[in-house]
Amino acid sequence: MAESTVLDLRRNHSSQPEQNVVTSWLRYLNDRRLITAAVLAWGFTARAFGLAIFTSVLPSVIIALYVIAYLAGGTDATREAIADLFDGHVNVDLLMVLAALGAASLGAWVEGAVLLALFSSSNALEHHALDRTRGAVQALMELSPDEASRIASDGSVEIVSVDALQFGDRVLIRAGGHVPADSRVVDGRSSIDQSAITGESIPVERGVGDDLFSGTLNGTGALTAEVVRLPSESTLAKIVRMVESARDQKSRTQRFTDAFEGPYAIAVIAASAWLGVGSALFGSDAGDAFYRSMTLLVVASPCALVISIPAVTLSGLANAARNGILVKGGNYLEDLGSVTTVAFDKTGTLTVGEPRITDIIATSGIVESELLRQVATVESRSEHPLARAIVDAAQARGIPLLEVANFVSMPGLGVSADVDGQRILVGTGALMERHGVEIPDAMGRTLEELGGDGKTAMLVAVDDLVAGVIAAADTVRPESAAVVANLRKLGVRHLVMLTGDNDQVARAVARQVGIDDVRANLLPDQKLAQIEALRRDGGVVMVGDGVNDAPALALADIGIAMGGRGTDVALETADVVLMQDDLHRLPYAIDLSRRTRTTIRWNIGFSLSVIVVLIASTLSVGIPLPLGVVGHEGSTIIVVLNGLRLLRG
Repeated sequence: MAESTVLDLRRNHSSQPEQNVVTSWLRYLNDRRLITAAVLAWGFTARAFGLAIFTSVLPSVIIALYVIAYLAGGTDATREAIADLFDGHVNVDLLMVLAALGAASLGAWVEGAVLLALFSSSNALEHHALDRTRGAVQALMELSPDEASRIASDGSVEIVSVDALQFGDRVLIRAGGHVPADSRVVDGRSSIDQSAITGESIPVERGVGDDLFSGTLNGTGALTAEVVRLPSESTLAKIVRMVESARDQKSRTQRFTDAFEGPYAIAVIAASAWLGVGSALFGSDAGDAFYRSMTLLVVASPCALVISIPAVTLSGLANAARNGILVKGGNYLEDLGSVTTVAFDKTGTLTVGEPRITDIIATSGIVESELLRQVATVESRSEHPLARAIVDAAQARGIPLLEVANFVSMPGLGVSADVDGQRILVGTGALMERHGVEIPDAMGRTLEELGGDGKTAMLVAVDDLVAGVIAAADTVRPESAAVVANLRKLGVRHLVMLTGDNDQVARAVARQVGIDDVRANLLPDQKLAQIEALRRDGGVVMVGDGVNDAPALALADIGIAMGGRGTDVALETADVVLMQDDLHRLPYAIDLSRRTRTTIRWNIGFSLSVIVVLIASTLSVGIPLPLGVVGHEGSTIIVVLNGLRLLRG
């Protein structure tokens, strides 16, 4: 994987739709088999209690149904048990199969069918949300174009495959096109949307000598650039590799039962064999010894223990989904409550992710609405995101626009046009200086104050006189400050901002939301290094929404993506998705996780206690099988009902 280019990866995934179809059918058939097993098992239970509808069924039909139930519920467990035996391992699958066969040998077919149905169902739950990484990689690959416009030595342009590009090749990047490879601008100037790579909320101006990232989006100007890295070594290709590498590093939470299933299964099988064979050798009745041996297998089968965790996590997952939180597995729900650090991306996470007008400051004698009308009229001809924000602000206030003449766009500086007989300039201080417009000292101080607040300020001049300034910023989400405060109340010790934006803007946002630890100007690999460092001090949650967040989302103990604005790769890589784009759901998710962990611990303790009591009773006084069944199934019902309590809220 480390040597593949993005195009190589795309080709490797070309058969993915067909694989998904096959996988979907296999899962469908598996679910149908489990449903059949469950229905048959509980139907047998009803018959055992003498319901009239079952009393007239022929014994041979009942036996056939028993066999179907065993095959439906026990196929997967038998296959896993045999495979592990060949690998030299003994697990609970083998114990469950032996317990079911033991129950059948004693005529307790219902018990055996129920055991297998419950066990198979729990296994299906554990495999329901696996392997999202390939979907994440596919979303990453879609950022890279398949073809590039390479400029030949004679100046002609030829369309070539991106993987044919070599170091030093010159490429033409048209307006609205994606950058095909990491390159350096040699001619032209344009705005580049590189938010997917750096996290910057506003497109940046790029001209001669500036570097471009592969996969970023060109704005309105055409650029000629020279390839400085092979496609296989581009920043985007590195992100692809980091996503998969980070996912590989992240170990999956092991359930409590997995930690001792091998030793437990061996101990139970050994104890059952000793009880059956050893007792007979020491003079006990062979039939009685076998009865007690099979009873031990039945009561020692960890049904309550096996179902105790899925019952809780399934309820917790349903609760989360009902509240707009998609959790991609029970293990993530369990782990979320134990984290000590929450790291936030800035753009689209703590902020709205769209530039909005924050300040309109007109000089004396000029009406604010008239200033906005003039600026919006000029900017209506521009494609820059800040221009769209200005036009949107005018439309929101019901301000009609005027006619525009002689519009000129000056990349990196601003725009100019004639409006209603007046010459309007909108842009930077350098634009004003170029046109001989003097900037008053008071307006200069205003510009510094706006910049200190992390805002992008645009000067406005009318007929060569400064008329005011308009500022825009990526507005902080209204709930961000409250969410940060609630996380502190929940005991989250460390809150940190990781962003690709500049330090001034990042700290301005951090002050508004109440975060003290700010780490700015970070590229994806640097975010990854920050997450690795934070993990040394405890569990880390990473909250983000962009492609640049994907490696960090994958490496963090829990990755959380904002669902409304999140990119496909962020959503696929994340372990938790806030579907309603509401940060208020984050503290709720952590609290739900803690309640889930508490319930799981109680269920495990109770299940183990019942198993210990039943095993001890079987070994000491030899309890009858029906009593063992009551204790065994009763504990299962109790832990399931306890887990269902999480559906409330």
